[in-house]
Order: sequence, then structure tokens, then C-alpha cells
Amino acid sequence: MTDLSVAIPIYNEEESIPHLCEKLHEALSNLGKSYEIVLVDDGSKDRSWSVMLEMARKYPHLKLVRFRRNFGQTAAMAAGINESTGAVVVTMDADLQNDPKDIPAVLAKLDETDEAGRKWDVVSGWRKNRKDAFINRKLPSMLANRLIGKMTGVRLHDYGCSLKAYRREIISQVHLYGELHRFVPALCRLAGGSVTEIPVDHHAREFGKSKYGISRTFRVVLDLMLVKFLMSYSTRPIQIFGKLGLWFGFAATAIFGVVFLEGLCNTLGGAPWFGAGPAATILAKRPFWIVTPLMFLGFSIQLVVLGLLAELQTRTYHESQGKQIYSVKEVVESAQ
Repeated sequence: MTDLSVAIPIYNEEESIPHLCEKLHEALSNLGKSYEIVLVDDGSKDRSWSVMLEMARKYPHLKLVRFRRNFGQTAAMAAGINESTGAVVVTMDADLQNDPKDIPAVLAKLDETDEAGRKWDVVSGWRKNRKDAFINRKLPSMLANRLIGKMTGVRLHDYGCSLKAYRREIISQVHLYGELHRFVPALCRLAGGSVTEIPVDHHAREFGKSKYGISRTFRVVLDLMLVKFLMSYSTRPIQIFGKLGLWFGFAATAIFGVVFLEGLCNTLGGAPWFGAGPAATILAKRPFWIVTPLMFLGFSIQLVVLGLLAELQTRTYHESQGKQIYSVKEVVESAQ
């Protein structure tokens, strides 16, 4: 195992790669640590792979991974982490907007301790002086960061910054899929890791063009719903599906109760509670007051059954793979 691995997804960055490798080796060679740089070509359509091969002949400590097609940033980041061997894994973008010179500061922060005296497991970069357009990039990012922090309880200024450092024992417990790369700090907290952040430099893009668009805002919201579910209910799904089922059951019971009481009152000689004159008809003869509670009752039964099935699936998932529902940081035994 090496001391440090730097994992970088690459997609159509042929112009940036030579400068990236040069800056990385300048920053890492003076750390006094063994290191490797894992570059993952995510199905680039330009000369990125050829340039990566040229860099492998020029610089040491490079490990190149090439996808058969474009699988997305999350898959590329997961591959970089899985193919690396470092006790600490640093991730960053290939577009040179993250500065490799910040890696030593991020690593130094990783060795500091939190209020409980534990070393940090995750250090996330914070692009405090971000060099991006305000309307298209900075404003949506600010709103997303606040929403993610509120939903997950892991409050960071900049979830979108790819420059992050992870201890191997934490990041190895996080399985990435879909587009969850932007939520890795929250997922590490779910695995029991401690998370902090540090301001880092941010540069305007010099080469190529951004791969992000406004459409990713909708993907962030959908992925956030998944992360919230994973953090709050992944080991107890009955708590969310069962609660929703009980609310629908309560609504159905309340409506049926009103219909029953009004029908009983009408039988004893009372007038209908709703309507007057020719429009005065007891609720039992109005389709809405019968169909709606029956529909709510159906929803209630479906949600409760769904929660029970999810509980069975959760237990099958953990027990079939020997997965625990907890994460142990360390075990200390007293001297005999």
C-alpha cells in the first residue's frame, strides 16, 4: 500500500492533461510520501488517452485506466478509488480549476483532530473564491449546498468541489453508483466517518469547456432524495413507508367516520350536514366521500406492505453478504 493515491476522472481533457501531470508531480514529489496518480479515461472522444500514454512515458507513478465507453463521473471516480492502493485517497478534477498545490494543505488538515480527539476521515475542499459565472454556476451551487446540508445534516460550503481527501478505511465502505459522487462526504458520514472542510484555490478554466449544464440541478434533487433515504431509512425502511401508510389510513378512517356519523344522524331524523334544498344529500350517496377513503385505504395497505417487503430485503442484503449495520473505527484492549 502506498501512502497517497490521487484519483482523477478524465473526459475530453487532452489539453489539460500535460499541465495537470506536471503540476501534480511538482506538488507530490516534495511530500516525502510514496504516491501514485490514477487517471481514468471516461470514454473520451478526443486524444485524451493518447496524451495519457505520453505522460506515462514521461512521468513515474502514473496508473492509467480506460473505460470502454463514457460511464459518467461517478463511475470514473469509483474506478479511480478502486484501482488505487493509497492509505489516503485524494480526488480532484482534471480541468486544472483545482490546484494540485493545495493537496499538502488538505493532507495536513486530514491529520488534525476533531473535538473528540479523532483524526478527520474526510477533508473537503471549499472553493471560497470561486472563478465561475454567478448565475449559471455559483448561485445554483450555493442553493444546492444549503439544501444538501439541511437534508443530510453534513453542512459543507461546497459539495461540488472535487478536491477531497479520504482515509482508505472510510472510502472503501462507500459504494458509488448513479451520480452520487457529489454526495460522498455525506455517505462517508453514514459510514461513521468524520468530515471537515478547508478553503482551497480555484482557477478559471483555461482549456476545453465545462461538462456541466443546468440540467444537473434536477439530477441533484433526485439524488438528494436517495441520499436522504439512505442516511435516514436504509436500515429501517418501514419507518418511512409505514408512517406514510398510517397517515393515509388515518385520513381514510376520518372520512369514513364523518360519513358514518352523518348517516347515523340522518337516520335519527337529522338533516344532511352538507348542502341545502334539492342539493342536500347525505355523504354516503356522494361518490367522492366513498371512493376517496377507499382509495386512501388502498394506499395505506400498499405502503405498509411495501415497508414490510423493504425490511425483508434490507435484512437479506445485510445477512447474505455478511454486512454489518455499524462501522467500527478501532478496538482497544487493556493490558492483561
